Amino acid sequence: MGKGSNPSRTADNEARAFVKFLRVSPQKLNLVAGQIRGQRVEHALNVLEFSPKRIAQDVRKALSAAIANAENNHQLDVDRLVVGEASVGKQMTLKRIHARARGRAARIQKPFSNLTIIVREVEDAEEAS
Repeated sequence: MGKGSNPSRTADNEARAFVKFLRVSPQKLNLVAGQIRGQRVEHALNVLEFSPKRIAQDVRKALSAAIANAENNHQLDVDRLVVGEASVGKQMTLKRIHARARGRAARIQKPFSNLTIIVREVEDAEEAS
């Protein structure tokens, strides 16, 4: 007598990877995530490999994890995968104090972000260019 298992959050032709506590603002992370939305995974990996943004390497790791989940857990064909969704969420913000002149203080905010990448298997590789 226990609770039943939760239903899957993804479809049969999808796999996902979720990364918490990325030390970058959601706005900056969304710029990098926007570059790979809708792209084929091999093209998205190349874009992230040569991106000048610091956070691009963490996004690349998350995309590699989603590809590995698709291959090992869902038996999807890696050559037909596209980045279906790359969504960014807000996490906590560390508040710090920076000493200023005449005994005043300025607040420094250090934001964190979440990243969810969903890869989807499509019928035609030409469909997602």
